Amino acid sequence: MRLPLFSAFATSIATLAFAGAQPEGVARLGADPSVTGGTYTSPGGLSVSVDLRNFDGRTGVCGVWAESVSQSVMTKGRGKQVLARGNITIDGVSVLNSLGFLRKVAPAVSYAGLEANCRVTEVPWRAGRTVDAHIPRQIVYKDIDEFGSHIIRFRPGGPSAHPDDPKPWD
Repeated sequence: MRLPLFSAFATSIATLAFAGAQPEGVARLGADPSVTGGTYTSPGGLSVSVDLRNFDGRTGVCGVWAESVSQSVMTKGRGKQVLARGNITIDGVSVLNSLGFLRKVAPAVSYAGLEANCRVTEVPWRAGRTVDAHIPRQIVYKDIDEFGSHIIRFRPGGPSAHPDDPKPWD
């Protein structure tokens, strides 16, 4: 009895987790979207750009993300994992967990006007609201052996995917 119950529970959790990453719409980012991101403690970084849109009287969060073309082998392909721990706030209130629904794009100086994936929230639409994406500091790679340890962290701190974006070491 326990095995089928556990199996059904695990399947429902996996379905919900996968569904949470699916976009519910598509729209172009406005002229001045909110931009954030961060860097790894090895070469490379991420940029995230989000904007708000009206979806039939409800507030939609639309966004894109990019990762550095040149980065460490230890962080390459881990951007989605880093984004999964992020969240979106509207007027300082958390409304969405995980940035997994964002559309991946090439690094750019500006993300204005790009086609973005959207998630619709329960927040009533009102022009003038502020939106922010937050990605927490986190360990991305950890290796411990008889010679010591090697840990790579993600550090939030602004857009960092494009070569022209400022980096902490600049």
